[in-house]
Amino acid sequence: MSDTAVSPPSYQCGGCGARVEYAPGTTVLRCPYCGHQQQIAGPVREVREHPFAELATLPRKPVASVGAYVFVCPGCGARTESDALAERCQFCAAPLVAEARAGELVAPEAVLPFAVDRAGVRTALGAWCRSRWFAPNSLKKVSEAETLKGTYLPHWTFDAHTVSDYLGQRGVYYYVTETYTVTVNGKSERRTRQVRRTRWYPASGRVSRDFDDVLVPATTRLPEKQLDRLTPWPLAEAVPYQAAYLAGYHALRYDTEPEAGLVGAKNRMAPVIERDCRRDIGGDEQRVTSVDTAYSDVMYKLLLLPVWIAAYLHAGRSYQVLVNARTGEVIGERPYSAAKIAATVVAALALVAAVVALYLVNR
Repeated sequence: MSDTAVSPPSYQCGGCGARVEYAPGTTVLRCPYCGHQQQIAGPVREVREHPFAELATLPRKPVASVGAYVFVCPGCGARTESDALAERCQFCAAPLVAEARAGELVAPEAVLPFAVDRAGVRTALGAWCRSRWFAPNSLKKVSEAETLKGTYLPHWTFDAHTVSDYLGQRGVYYYVTETYTVTVNGKSERRTRQVRRTRWYPASGRVSRDFDDVLVPATTRLPEKQLDRLTPWPLAEAVPYQAAYLAGYHALRYDTEPEAGLVGAKNRMAPVIERDCRRDIGGDEQRVTSVDTAYSDVMYKLLLLPVWIAAYLHAGRSYQVLVNARTGEVIGERPYSAAKIAATVVAALALVAAVVALYLVNR
């Protein structure tokens, strides 16, 4: 892999000459020193979806073959090597944002800009710590992150029209009368009860569905299940990609190819299609034995989503959390109080013992 030289745009403050950064929840670049603001140009187009079939014709390289970017800082001239789309200069902290280069990678189509700022992270983290069940009392005092990094994470979105042919069975309930024997006061008594049974009938059919913006992480830097817990995202609020929204933040480039992303999207579509099949089968129960799905009008785009990656310190240990930088949703690691868990178990056992004792007394 060869490194790619990048000369990022200059994000220089028009007031004091320092640097400007994107201000969360706005459409401006703001200087952290003098407060001067510079408006980000409005979008000249809408966010677009791209036909997946056209990917094969793009002059792109496999992401694994694209080397690190070598950013040349427009402020101090230092060189910073990184495989990220956006970084900070390691010497003067100036924003470094790579411009899309034709013939290399799929360019971001859209970005969901940061809306939660650092103060918002403190508020969300404090509320999250205070609401954890079985957490040590001292955790409620945590409100500051030990480390905090605003990062845009790449995701693929996919649209598709699906037509699915299925085979299965429809189960219909019916009831039979069953006779059984019980012993009452030393004597046997015969009683009857209604027992539910299921009669199965073959079923087949066809269902169709239009999927819109099926979201699949395009990075393996963080576990997919962890990123899924940050949903839902207000995807309708995404704007056409502009490098200015990345100024002052870290932004990962994708390491999952769109073809692999589509496989992941189909895996996410499958449970929805199966539910459609079960609904179409009807009856009281359903069995789906096979589903054959045809996909058409498949569209895709590369989208950057904002996340605060934070770590907080508690009892000498560091815990990582992620914060959805649009909604303030917090997910991550937390400590547990063994004393609180033990007390809860003891209380539950005592309650069970009391109920049993009451039953025996009144029997």
